[in-house]
Amino acid sequence: MNKLSWAPLGALALAMAAIAPVAQAQEKSVAVTAIVEHPALDAIRDGVKESLKAAGYEEGKNLKWQYQSAQGNPGTAAQIARKFVGDKPDAIVAIATPSAQAVVSATKDVPVVFSAVTDPVAAKLVKNWEPSKTNVTGVSDLLKLEPQIDLIKKVVPNAKKVGMVFNPGEANSAVVVKELKTLLPKHGMTLVEAAAPRSVDVGTAARSLVGKVDVIYTNTDNNVVSAYESLVKVGQDAKLPLIASDTDSVKRGAIAALGVNYKDLGLQTGQMVVRLLKGEKPGTIKPEVSNKTELYVNPTAAEKQGVKLSEELIKSAAQVVQ
Repeated sequence: MNKLSWAPLGALALAMAAIAPVAQAQEKSVAVTAIVEHPALDAIRDGVKESLKAAGYEEGKNLKWQYQSAQGNPGTAAQIARKFVGDKPDAIVAIATPSAQAVVSATKDVPVVFSAVTDPVAAKLVKNWEPSKTNVTGVSDLLKLEPQIDLIKKVVPNAKKVGMVFNPGEANSAVVVKELKTLLPKHGMTLVEAAAPRSVDVGTAARSLVGKVDVIYTNTDNNVVSAYESLVKVGQDAKLPLIASDTDSVKRGAIAALGVNYKDLGLQTGQMVVRLLKGEKPGTIKPEVSNKTELYVNPTAAEKQGVKLSEELIKSAAQVVQ
């Protein structure tokens, strides 16, 4: 091959070398972590990825995507947070309060978007619901508790004592307990608490409420949701009605839930991440709340737990689980 035939190839190589850094610079990096894997939190993760893809950010093309679950362990959540901060991604998405707290504690520089945090102010992620002027923003799954109490009354009209299984170490749950203690007496009811610091404690905590309460209510506590089947067993064995605020729990045996659509919450979270990837600063974006709630009911679970749902309630449900 003569020297002239090499010239086009050399020119092409130089052109490709010049283009390569540009392509590399266009790649964005998003790291996602959740405190545990269960249907609601998995739906958020998938929703985030879907929003990124819809905006043109696709894994394997122009997006570096990594995901890790802490498997319910706060210590592991802290390790993941440190690892992700060291990777210096364009954004870290922290799903659920313990993971969000771990990530926010680990960095003041890397942009953080929390999701499924009931009360980010109580969790000390942000000072208030205004733009934080820090590296943190996000989307809350905060629910108004009056409609939750109304649902309890519709399912168990004569309920006087409401049991709640929760993790005292989870800020989002502690806030709900505090509010229910204030609100329930206004409806002629009282709250009976049962602590479950770990997922393996959920069944034992539920059994401790048998004979003491008329109904068990659960919020979006991650320990409880990840071990919901153990709660369902107690509910069925003791004919003790279970009402949740996580709609996926209805598919797993709760009688009813009025809650956030977590896939929609994930899409909303992902749209916020896209804004960061396009150059907005997290401190300028006001934390958001999902205002869309849906009622799920499970008449079969109701029968197994000793109650019958009214036709009116069933007809008002967005989804009837059989």
